[in-house]
Amino acid sequence: MISNLLSVAHLLIAQCLAGCDTWVARLLFPLALVILLSGLDDLALDCVALYGWLRQRVYNEMHDGAATVSPIRGPRESDHIEKRIAIFVPLWHEHAVISGMVEHNASAINYSNYHFFIGAYPNDDPTLDAVRDLEARFPHVHLAICPHNGPTSKADCLNWIYQRMLLFEEQLSGEESFRFDIVVTHDAEDLIHPEAFSYINVYASDYEMVQIPVLPLPTPVRDLVHGIYCDEFAEWQIKDMPARQIMGSFVPSNGVGTGFMRVALEKLANAEHNLIFEPGCLTEDYENGLRLHKLGCRQMFVPLTKHVTTHGASIVATREFFPRSTRTAIRQRSRWIQGICLQSWERHGWRGRWPEVYWFWRDRKGLFGNPLSLLSNFVFLYGAITWIAARCVGSAWGLAKYSLHPSLLAATLAIQIIQTTVRMSCTTRLYGFAFALAVPVRSVFANWINTIATWNAVRSYFRARIHHEPLVWVKTEHAYPSRSVLVEHKRKLGEILIGSAFVDEADVLRALETQPRGLRIGEHLVELGKITEEDLYEALSLQQSLPSGRLEPWVINANIARALPRRVVREWRVLPFRIASGNMFLASPEIPTDDLTRILRGFTRLSLRFHLVTPRNFDELADSLL
Repeated sequence: MISNLLSVAHLLIAQCLAGCDTWVARLLFPLALVILLSGLDDLALDCVALYGWLRQRVYNEMHDGAATVSPIRGPRESDHIEKRIAIFVPLWHEHAVISGMVEHNASAINYSNYHFFIGAYPNDDPTLDAVRDLEARFPHVHLAICPHNGPTSKADCLNWIYQRMLLFEEQLSGEESFRFDIVVTHDAEDLIHPEAFSYINVYASDYEMVQIPVLPLPTPVRDLVHGIYCDEFAEWQIKDMPARQIMGSFVPSNGVGTGFMRVALEKLANAEHNLIFEPGCLTEDYENGLRLHKLGCRQMFVPLTKHVTTHGASIVATREFFPRSTRTAIRQRSRWIQGICLQSWERHGWRGRWPEVYWFWRDRKGLFGNPLSLLSNFVFLYGAITWIAARCVGSAWGLAKYSLHPSLLAATLAIQIIQTTVRMSCTTRLYGFAFALAVPVRSVFANWINTIATWNAVRSYFRARIHHEPLVWVKTEHAYPSRSVLVEHKRKLGEILIGSAFVDEADVLRALETQPRGLRIGEHLVELGKITEEDLYEALSLQQSLPSGRLEPWVINANIARALPRRVVREWRVLPFRIASGNMFLASPEIPTDDLTRILRGFTRLSLRFHLVTPRNFDELADSLL
C-alpha cells in the first residue's frame, strides 16, 4: 500500500516537474535574448566611461601643476571670490535631525559667504520650534514658513523657501542691492563636505548647474539594504553620471548638493509661470536637470575628487544615510520609479536629441528590467535545484533537452561577470574590497526590492490616473549620523587654527611631527606655548559649532549645578549651569560624545545644550558649586 502511494506521489512530482520544465524552457530563449541586449547596452556604457577615465588620465598628465579649471580635473585655484550661497532645506517632521544637521555643517563648511533657508509647515510645531531655536543661535539661519499646512511636496516647500530668500534680499537691499548668486539644495540628513561650496563656487563661473557627488555613508556588511545603496551610488557616481556628460545628455540633479546659478533659476521661473520647482513632480530634482538642459543651461557633474590637505584626504561628496529597512527602501524606490520612469515619460515622452533619448531609455528600462532580473534569478535557482536533485537521484536533468545555444549562454554569462566586476570595482574604490565581496548577494536582494517597488509604482500611478487624482508624495524618513561618525567630516583643528591666524602652518606641521602619543594636537600646541588655552577652546568652538567662553561661579545657581549626581559631574566632566525652555545647558571642557549623551539621558529628559569651557574654568566651577 505504502509503496503504491510512493509510486503515485513520485509520478505526480515527475509530471509536475515536467510541466514546470516546459514553462521554464519557454522562457529561456526570450529571457536570455533580453538579458543579452540589456547587457550589451551596459557594456557600451562601460566603454564610454572607460573612454572618459582614459581622457582624464591623459589630461592630468599633460596639465599637472597648471592653475586652471577643467571639466575633467576640477578646481585648482584658491583665489576665487566667494559668491553668495543660499542653502535650501525643506522639512516635514524633521525636528529630530535638523538641529544636528545645521550645527555640524555650520562648523564643517570651509566657506563663509552662505545662509541657510529652512522651510517648514505651520502644522509642524516641533520642527518650527527646532528651526526657531537655530535662528536664535545662528545669525545665518532663516525660517521659511509655508503659507499652508503640510505635507504638500518637496518642490512646493522649495518654492516657498525661494520666496523667503527673495524677501530676505529685499529687506537687506539698501543703496546697494543684496543678491544671492547660487542656490544649493540639501536635505535634513546631509553631511556637506567642507570644500563642496568652494567647488561649486569655482565651477559657477562656467556652468549654470553644478552637481556635487552624493554617496551613502559606510555601514557594516550585514546591513544589506543600505549596502544596496552603497553599491548603486558608487556605480552611478563613478560611471553613469560622468558618461551622461561625455555623451552630451542632461545631468539630473541628485536633489542634494546641487548648485543652481541665479540665472538658471530665473530661466526656470520665466519658463514655468514663476515655478522654480515643479510642485506636481515626485522627483523634482530629476525634472529640473532635464528642464535646465532643454533651456540650454550648461551642467556640470563634479567628478569624484580627493581633496588633499596636510591633515589628510577626503572625497568631495555629500554623505548621508539612506533607508536601512526593506519597507522604507521600497517606498523610496517606488517614488523614484513613479517620478523618473512614469511621470517623466508622461511629461516629456521620447522627444529630444539621441543622447537624451538614450538616457530616457536607460532611466526607464527598469520598468521591465527589474521584474525580468528577478525572474532570471528564479529561473537560475530552479535550474540549479532541479539539476542537483537529478544528480542525487541518478536521473536525467529535465532542462537538458531544452538547453540554449552555447554561444548565447557564454555571451550572457560573460556580460554578467563583466558587469558584476565593474560594480565590485566601483564599490571597492569607495568602500573597500571586503565590503565589495558581498555585491553579488546584494544584487539579488536588490532585484527583489526593485521588483516590488516597480509593481507598487505602476499600480499607484495608473490608479491615480484612472481616478484623476494627483500622485501622492511619500516622504523618506531621515536619520542623522551619530557624533562618532560626524568626527570624520569636521574640519581639522589644525586647519581652523591656521585659518583663524592663531598659529602658523609651520608650527602646526612641527607639532604634528613631535606630537606625543595620547596627546591631542591642540593640547600639544598649548604645551609648546604656540597658543593659549583660550585660543584652543575658541578654535574648538568653531570646529564643533558649540558656544564657548568663561563662566563665573557666582552667576550659577548651586541647585542647578547639582541637577546631576556629583559622580557623573566628576567622571564625565560636565556641569549643569542653566535650565530654560526645556533645555539643560551644560559646561564641559570635553567634546560631547555619544556615550556622554547616552549616560545623561538616564538622568534627564531635557534637551542637552553644551558649552565649552577651559579645563581650568571647569575645575573652578566644580570646586565652588559642588
